[in-house]
Amino acid sequence: MAISISAVVLLAVVLVVMVRGGAIKPGPAAVAVLFGFFLASTGMAPTINNFLNSVAETINNIRF
Repeated sequence: MAISISAVVLLAVVLVVMVRGGAIKPGPAAVAVLFGFFLASTGMAPTINNFLNSVAETINNIRF
């Protein structure tokens, strides 16, 4: 759960920076947010969640 909240906060910050920087306009940003919201309620959500958890675990296991 902590990883999900962190990812949401990170993506929200990136989206705000892109809107303020002019890289993306508010209309397409709203469409992207709504797409993500509705995608989360589909049958694809568990697969995406598992993939993101796997990526997070892989990054966590990298030793420098």
